[in-house]
Amino acid sequence: MARILAIDYGIKRTGIAVTDELQIIASGLTTIPSETAIAFLNDYFSKENVAKVLIGEPKQMNGQPSESAEIIEKFVTKFQQEFPDMKVERADERFTSKMAFQTMIDSGLKKKQRQNKALIDEIAATIMLQDYLSRKMF
Repeated sequence: MARILAIDYGIKRTGIAVTDELQIIASGLTTIPSETAIAFLNDYFSKENVAKVLIGEPKQMNGQPSESAEIIEKFVTKFQQEFPDMKVERADERFTSKMAFQTMIDSGLKKKQRQNKALIDEIAATIMLQDYLSRKMF
């Protein structure tokens, strides 16, 4: 089976998570500068078998698109132009950053470590992907 890759695209940084080949467990892969996302993905797709990409969809509490939605839509358009054969699904990413931060606290990370925004983005992508996998099983 092929992997599923999740992208938590942001203005500065992009968190990336990936499943195992059986699509059971989501793991954080990395956080990269957002301007390098397409190049990173091009390289990754050349090395790994990826069946689907999950891209976060930022929404406000009322379900309306958030202020960063326009930037992410531009990325999605560019992604689909660059990788026209890759299946893309969108996932609600509300609360993933807050959940990631709480996960860091629960894991016992020191305050200095919890200030690592790159780690928060990677964990947020992992949470988004694991949530998708959990919903897919039911």
